Amino acid sequence: MMGPWFGWGYGGYGGWIMLIGMAIFWGLIIWGIVALVRRSGGWGSSGADHQHSESALEVLKKRYARGEINKQEFEEKKKDLI
Repeated sequence: MMGPWFGWGYGGYGGWIMLIGMAIFWGLIIWGIVALVRRSGGWGSSGADHQHSESALEVLKKRYARGEINKQEFEEKKKDLI
């Protein structure tokens, strides 16, 4: 039979305290694992999953290629960047 430390049938609160303590313990363990996974970048994520940030020169080249700026503007802005 169970002893009085479990609190069942003896009017004690030991069983409930143990139950709550274990729930808090496992909740903290799970929270820690989730925090580590988020900090490391996720489950099996690769560099391709993250947004690629372009350099200013790459953006300038794309704008010139699309015709948004002319050659003179391209050269001026390129000099500013380099």
